[in-house]
Amino acid sequence: MRAKLSYAVTAAVLVFYFVLVGSRGVMLIQSGTLLTVTFGLAVLILPVIGVWFLWKNTQFVRRANALAAELDAEGGLPVDELKRTAGGRVDRDSADEVFARRKTETEAAPDDWRTWFRLAVAYHDARDTPRARKAMQRAIRLHDGKPAQVA
Repeated sequence: MRAKLSYAVTAAVLVFYFVLVGSRGVMLIQSGTLLTVTFGLAVLILPVIGVWFLWKNTQFVRRANALAAELDAEGGLPVDELKRTAGGRVDRDSADEVFARRKTETEAAPDDWRTWFRLAVAYHDARDTPRARKAMQRAIRLHDGKPAQVA
């Protein structure tokens, strides 16, 4: 719940920022000189890109959460079996061990979105966020019945 609240607050702040920047871009365009119109159009590009990025990221999070809920209903969510340091951080060797098992599981069933979901969790636990995201994107595509893109 804390993560959802944090995401909602961050998204709200970003939307406020996009509106603020967008209004400044419109004000520059309304000035009417060639320089301010050009600059105003350039300023408007930032909120457009930001809104697109926020939308795509929100879609990704919603789809990943839907997969987690479905996998949880099936009883297939990965169990947290990681060892932790005294400070609460995941032990790297433990994460690598679980990752190796998840990778083998995924190689044995490359068309199963469930294995890709669990691999994404293992990547995340191993602190490899880019690969975790790609694995989750692949799980989403497989779940939706779309062909998996090879990266």
